[in-house]
Amino acid sequence: MKAILSFVFLFSTSLLIGQSSFPATWVGEWKGTLEIFNATGKLQELPMELHIWGQDTLPETYSFIIIYGEDKVAGKRDYQLITVDAARGLYLMDEKNSIKMEAYFLNGKLVQWFEVEGTMLYTTTELVGEELLWEIISGSSTPVSTTGNETVDGEEIPPVRTFPVGAMQRARLRRG
Repeated sequence: MKAILSFVFLFSTSLLIGQSSFPATWVGEWKGTLEIFNATGKLQELPMELHIWGQDTLPETYSFIIIYGEDKVAGKRDYQLITVDAARGLYLMDEKNSIKMEAYFLNGKLVQWFEVEGTMLYTTTELVGEELLWEIISGSSTPVSTTGNETVDGEEIPPVRTFPVGAMQRARLRRG
């Protein structure tokens, strides 16, 4: 229990590095290859692009356009990244279809964690040197196990649920 609380405390007090330069330093057209993996290995590889541009008419708003595959029309996902509170690292990803999800800029990494139709998704995007590293890890929101939930040596141990990881998508993108 103490280890879990220590981890949560350390995680929640992470320093927000580079707040003033994000997302401005990420502006541009990024291109690379998306790789999709499951437990058996690489399932698929396809071209991926991420276009990030400031919006003249909407301050604190950036276009955040992801393009999957060769077909730049069918593969296009046109989002907006909106600054809510940069000092706290809080942003909003607007899918422009009534879905608006919080995104967090923590220690140089843009992070989202959400559930849709029984699938948990954890996404990260991070500028490392000259590359944007983009990753999604996904799996069922139904736990595969629950442990703890008992008293050990007088200490109440909370239940801890473990969730399965089914797939990982990863891309290394360079300005192009």
